[in-house]
Amino acid sequence: MNQTFSESERNAVYRAIAQRRDMRHFVSDPVAPQIMQRLIDAALHAPSVGFMQPWRIVRITCAQVRAQLHAAVERERLLTADALGERRDAFMQLKVEGMRECAELLVMALMDGREHHVFGRRTLPEMDLASVACAIQNMWLAARAEGIGMGWVSLFDPREIAELLGMPAGARPVAILCIGHVDRFYDAPMLETEGWAKRRPPEECVFENRWPRK
Repeated sequence: MNQTFSESERNAVYRAIAQRRDMRHFVSDPVAPQIMQRLIDAALHAPSVGFMQPWRIVRITCAQVRAQLHAAVERERLLTADALGERRDAFMQLKVEGMRECAELLVMALMDGREHHVFGRRTLPEMDLASVACAIQNMWLAARAEGIGMGWVSLFDPREIAELLGMPAGARPVAILCIGHVDRFYDAPMLETEGWAKRRPPEECVFENRWPRK
C-alpha cells in the first residue's frame, strides 16, 4: 500500500501552511455546521504527549458571554499597551482581535487533573501546553484549507476567563479563537505588513549540532 501523498495533495498541505494567517477581519456570515465539526475534529486529532489529550474546547454561543470575553480582552489590551512603553501608540493602532465580528468564538483550554499524567511530562510538564498548541495549529490549517479565517487571541487574564466560564480548579484557558468567513486572506502576516516585526530568516532559527557562539 502506497502511503505517500500525491503531488497535488502534498502541495495542498504546504500551501495551507504557507498561507495560514492570524485573521482579525471577518464577515458575519455563519460557518456551516459540517465545516465547524470538521475543524473541531481536526483539533481533536492533534498529537499529544502520552496521548493525554489535554485540550478542552468551550464554544461560546451566548451573546452576553461573548461580550464579557471581549471586555476582558479589551482590559488586557490597554494594560499591554501601557507595558510596551514607547511602542504603546503603535500597538494601539493594531487590530488585535475580531471577537465581535467573527461567526464562531471558541475558548481552547487545558484540562484539570493534568498532574496525574506523568508520561512525557516528568521533566517537561509544559508539554501539555505544547499539545494544546498542536490542536490549535491543526484547526488553523484545516480552517485555511476550508477557506475559513481563524485568529488566536491571547490578551486576557487566565484566572478571569476561567472564572467566567466556570472552569474547575486546575483547568486553564490558553486561547480565544475567532473563526469565520473573510473577504480575503492577508497576503502576509498582518503584524509584518504593519511593520511590527519581520519573519526571521532560517539561519537565525536553525542550528547544527550545538547552539552557535555569538
